Amino acid sequence: MNFTDFKLDERLQKGIDAAGYVVCTPVQEQVLAASGDGSDLYVQSQTGTGKTAAYLVSVIQEMLSSASGKKGKALVLVPTRELAVQVEEEAKTLLAATDLVAFSFYGGVGYEKQVAMLRKGVDIIIGTPGRIIDLTEGKHLDLSGACFTVIDEADRMFDMGFYPDLRTILKCLPPAEERQTMLFSATLNSYVKNLAWEYTRDAKEITIEAENITVSEIDQELIHVSSDDKMRLLVGILRRENPSSAIIFCNTKRMCEVVAKRLQMNGFRSEFIIGDLPQAKRLKVLSSFKDGAVSILVATDVAARGIDVDSLAMVINYDLPIEAENYVHRIGRTARAGKTGKAYTFCSEQDVYNLPAIERYVEMQIPAKVAAPEDMDEDKSAGVYIRTQDWRDDYDDSRGGRKTGRNGRMDKGGRGYSSDRSRKGPSAKGGKKGRNRNDGAGKAFSSGDIEKIRNMSFDERMKFYKEKYSAGSGACAPDERRQHSGDGKKKNPSAGRKNSVRTRSAGSSRNEQIRRKVQDGRNNPKTGSCSASRTGRPAAAAPEKKSLMARIKAFFGR
Repeated sequence: MNFTDFKLDERLQKGIDAAGYVVCTPVQEQVLAASGDGSDLYVQSQTGTGKTAAYLVSVIQEMLSSASGKKGKALVLVPTRELAVQVEEEAKTLLAATDLVAFSFYGGVGYEKQVAMLRKGVDIIIGTPGRIIDLTEGKHLDLSGACFTVIDEADRMFDMGFYPDLRTILKCLPPAEERQTMLFSATLNSYVKNLAWEYTRDAKEITIEAENITVSEIDQELIHVSSDDKMRLLVGILRRENPSSAIIFCNTKRMCEVVAKRLQMNGFRSEFIIGDLPQAKRLKVLSSFKDGAVSILVATDVAARGIDVDSLAMVINYDLPIEAENYVHRIGRTARAGKTGKAYTFCSEQDVYNLPAIERYVEMQIPAKVAAPEDMDEDKSAGVYIRTQDWRDDYDDSRGGRKTGRNGRMDKGGRGYSSDRSRKGPSAKGGKKGRNRNDGAGKAFSSGDIEKIRNMSFDERMKFYKEKYSAGSGACAPDERRQHSGDGKKKNPSAGRKNSVRTRSAGSSRNEQIRRKVQDGRNNPKTGSCSASRTGRPAAAAPEKKSLMARIKAFFGR
């Protein structure tokens, strides 16, 4: 079905033509057909299916169809800065022939320009949760007139710890009956369902089968290789196939930097992108990659969200993703909009345990082979020590042990994965003020925990994380802390209190004896404690100390 078949506004149709859109993808066709009557939508659609254009065209059409030409404002929430910039660019293309204004708001940059744009007037507000909350609390942004709300990549927002922030933002919006809400998610989980049930009204559900992308349109190959030979295999594949563009995924920030620098030493034009890079640097790297100046980009899962490159030739999973859903997100970067692509996945002895969950999720056994010597090539960086930055949290930002709270969140999208300002914790009823929501994050996983996690489904893992990192589980009451001795055995609380009282009493009596001996020695040096110790004779008994009341009675009785 073509876009022209929907009889869209002429101004919007000009923008669609300028963007080069002609035939609707399945998600675009179904969203445009279902949203015309103002219904709320819950859409499960894979990355790369054209869902950004789907909700932008739908929202813009509704805004232009009102008699005044404008029907309230629209709020689009996205998880990362890069995705916010991408949505803004696409919105501006579609709005070129209209008087509507779109602008993106995200952390990692100053507030001045964003506040100035809000004062001028913005019709389509695109932003990350952290910065949207900051602007709202600073009275710079009023969401009471947002008649359209879009939550893009909802599942990724929950992975990054944005669920409380989403609830905070949605409470600032008009009631569900007075706004149209659309939720887009690549995967289905209980958190997305709960959000849809709580903040939408009779939402229509649209599901685009993920298998159409992960199986039929992508040439997948799993290669079993030793972790020591990964770089040689990577160099061999890149030299043999010479892709015009490729994204290499690693699980940690440090590994991203190491792989990118080793590829540079082997003569490849490569850069890395992670959440902790300054925003200006990140935008420069993305621009170089899209322009072709850099052909290979090494990234973590979350940092790659929002990277939209036409005809991406290859995706390489240098590390197997910890979350099975991330495998779909990664290889979905290639084979966008019906095109074909190539995806290699390295499987070493360190991450082979992640493979069963991935194959269960995609409902297929990924074609596999063992790396042969002819698949590899010389690694010119072998034996060279690669110095890296001291990244705050080495693990990829989407991992379960995420940082939350405004001063610690690695909000690639909003506050930051850079620190904007601290956030007050629960009230006095629920906990201590000023306490970060990440209080429990210091708990280390035991080997038993890791084995459990590997066999858990996504929902089970989220439940496990909640129990592991819940604020209550990490904060012992003062009495409970006193119950634990150095050897880890519990003591009776009452006994502990008695012991402490007895200890204080014993200490006080000893101090009193010393004071009396010193005083006796001053009053009578011959019979004091010092002379007694020299002669061996016992010291004279100290007079009994009278209580305060006894001394007062004795004074007035004289």
